[in-house]
Amino acid sequence: MIVARMHVRIVLALVIAGLLGGCASSGNPRDPVEGFNRAMFAFNDGLDKAVIKPVARGYEATLPVTARNGVANFFGNIADVFIGVNNALQGKMPEAINDFGRVMVNTTLGVFGFMDVASDLGVDKHDEDFGQTFGRWGSPTGAYLVLPVFGPRNVRDTAGLAFDLAADPVGNVESVASRNVLVATRLISDRAALLPADKVIEEAALDKYSYIRDAYLQRRRNLVYDGAAPRLPDNDE
Repeated sequence: MIVARMHVRIVLALVIAGLLGGCASSGNPRDPVEGFNRAMFAFNDGLDKAVIKPVARGYEATLPVTARNGVANFFGNIADVFIGVNNALQGKMPEAINDFGRVMVNTTLGVFGFMDVASDLGVDKHDEDFGQTFGRWGSPTGAYLVLPVFGPRNVRDTAGLAFDLAADPVGNVESVASRNVLVATRLISDRAALLPADKVIEEAALDKYSYIRDAYLQRRRNLVYDGAAPRLPDNDE
């Protein structure tokens, strides 16, 4: 729980820093703290190129596909628990039952989640988090933010991130050594899964920052409304 509280304090401090950056507002209602965000984006991009991406490439080159899939499935099974919690909080009980069913099947038949037996049986995987739950409850999006290490967010999703981190069983493992290994392994696994998208972004984006920002905002809105977002007013982003 101490680690969870530290995570929450860190995320809240990052939100405050981003909002204080609004003193040098860009005037863009979609991205009012663009100066702060671009600085954080450059930091994250540099960290990724120098450390995270090379490690992810080495991970991909070293481990066979079956091993990488097993690692991704293991962490995905843990995530399904809180996907189910968020579906329940949003009142989507059939989806929540589906999610908890996935956890039960994959934890048992799938050997602690290393095999995604549930998907093979046709049990769909969902994508929910506390940020989406707050959105379904009517919480406003707030300013777009780029957080150090955590990347693109908005104020609502940053608050959701604090809850995600507080509830994350991986980040709350008592053994510091074990926790660090698990968190690092999950980060590398997630980054390796995104390697194919790098070339697409580099080729498609004249301004990589704007491209990722717009894609993030569109995707998050789509997720909050489960693919059926209402039309925005012409003057509203």
